[in-house]
Amino acid sequence: MINYKTYLIFLFGSLAVSIGLQMLLPWPYGLIAALAIFIVFPLFMRNRALKRMGGFGTDTGAGSGGGFFGQGQGVRYICLACNNRFKGGMCPRCGSKMKRADF
Repeated sequence: MINYKTYLIFLFGSLAVSIGLQMLLPWPYGLIAALAIFIVFPLFMRNRALKRMGGFGTDTGAGSGGGFFGQGQGVRYICLACNNRFKGGMCPRCGSKMKRADF
């Protein structure tokens, strides 16, 4: 995840750079540059955090990277009737279809 302190440093740094560019550049170009900075810096931070977690690897296969559900292991469910962990549509132990996701 993105560290809160790092996020604030990037946020205030981008604010300072955009204000400086607005003072140096003429009216429409300064505004365009400031908006570009506010769009590019969060994207840069997100890509950096995803690379650190292993989300953007060189391999694009199903099991390549952290992703949202872990290392490509899929979603597991917990049966609400008997608390059994399983994959699939219904509980293999009791046959119930009532389930909740377990990440």
